[in-house]
Amino acid sequence: MKRTATAVWNGSGKEGNGNLTTQSTVLNKNQYSYLSRFEQGIGTNPEELIAAAHSGCFSMKLAFILNAAGFTADTIETTSTVTLDAGVITSSHLSVKATVPGITAEQFQACAEDAKANCPVSKALNMAITMDASLA
Repeated sequence: MKRTATAVWNGSGKEGNGNLTTQSTVLNKNQYSYLSRFEQGIGTNPEELIAAAHSGCFSMKLAFILNAAGFTADTIETTSTVTLDAGVITSSHLSVKATVPGITAEQFQACAEDAKANCPVSKALNMAITMDASLA
């Protein structure tokens, strides 16, 4: 399975702007800019999208792990806080709140640790990057 997203950027890094479109078109020419990334401008930014991907992937992985352990969550709410420091993404902190009938705190903690270590986005956050680059 492969998924795609396209970024179009116009102009310089600070004064320019761009838009992001995903294969599903859930994002469809959504704007991003220096202001939305480094200040409080309107639009999204790469760190916010990484946080969304990480919290969504973790929550789904945790649901699968809980199910394999014989539990079904009523709710799993995960917030990922991605930190960009001096131009480097340094961390993603997951804050998780769940309602899981019949599970002990120790069982839940073990399942959450498993999901943190093994969700695909957690694994991807430390990845090799390849590129094909060309001028139009």
